[in-house]
Amino acid sequence: MFSGITRGTFEVDRVERSEGLLRYGVVLGPSYIEGLELGASVSIDGVCQTVVAIEGNSAIFEAIDETLRLTTLDALEVGDRVSVERSLRAGDEIGGHEVSGHVRGMGRIVWAEVAGAGRDLRIEVPARWMRFILEKGFVAVDGSSLTVGEIDAAGSFKLHLIPETLRLTRLGEKGVGERVNIELDARTVAIVETVERVLAQRSAAGGS
Repeated sequence: MFSGITRGTFEVDRVERSEGLLRYGVVLGPSYIEGLELGASVSIDGVCQTVVAIEGNSAIFEAIDETLRLTTLDALEVGDRVSVERSLRAGDEIGGHEVSGHVRGMGRIVWAEVAGAGRDLRIEVPARWMRFILEKGFVAVDGSSLTVGEIDAAGSFKLHLIPETLRLTRLGEKGVGERVNIELDARTVAIVETVERVLAQRSAAGGS
């Protein structure tokens, strides 16, 4: 589990593609790689990835077809920077909201504007997701826990990004047309789906 508070962007130092598999390395540096073990979970641009090797200050990960189909990891190249968060440990503060790293799919930036020291974005997603994206609710974008601004039920929502978020992520650099990884808030999904199911059952019982 993660908090959605990314620790900064780190450089991809190797990318190896084979059929159905992407193997890549991220330079975490001596301080952030300390204590990291094989099999540990690390959020890479919001995608929960397993450490398969450690070479010096680099952690090595592997992404399979399903992950590549649903996320932006398919486009990784050497020299890219990715947002990183190590998994929570008992006693860690959850400064954002609980994030699993199970990305639902990708959104696309359709509008961007500087807002003082911050930046506003509008992100387009499949319309069917919008029943889970609520104004002032939570969404994880490239692994960052963010508060939803205005929503358009047709399939988009707005984000108001503060300078600290821009400093620690690439959301200040991404432009219109670029993709981002989206994880919906699990609690919101569970509540909405439960209410929908109960209402459907009541409707069916009333009509029988």
